[in-house]
Amino acid sequence: MFNIVLFEPEIPPNTGNVMRLAANTGCRLHLVRPLGFSLSDKQLERAAMDYRAGIDFTLHDDWACCRESLAGHRIFTATTRGTQRHDQLRYQKDDVFVFGPETRGLPPHILTPAAAQVRLPMLPGSRSLNLANAVAVVIYEAWRQLDFATGM
Repeated sequence: MFNIVLFEPEIPPNTGNVMRLAANTGCRLHLVRPLGFSLSDKQLERAAMDYRAGIDFTLHDDWACCRESLAGHRIFTATTRGTQRHDQLRYQKDDVFVFGPETRGLPPHILTPAAAQVRLPMLPGSRSLNLANAVAVVIYEAWRQLDFATGM
């Protein structure tokens, strides 16, 4: 269906929750090193529950490797500085959504052109949402646009 990329994730429970989300929505998950934790971390396992074994996920050594594996796909980056609200774009099967590390977001060299930068609305003065929550909001909006189709 869609591809979720976590670029250098730092907090194991967030990644575990995204693993569970990927399993329940049919998304492919891509993790880009360095990770801020071990894949055998107990907090990661607790958050992912028994879904971890059933998800389609790839561990990439760096952004270049990840980007190469997704060549030909449309890529959207999530950023609080984006000009496009997440619900104003039209998504397609196999689109890629890239999310940055919890403490610093995506670096400038990873960001897509402004037209493909996804922003979630927040109240003025708010800094950011929890990573796993942000991923869920974007993925469910994209999936809603495809009428929650399965087996794509």
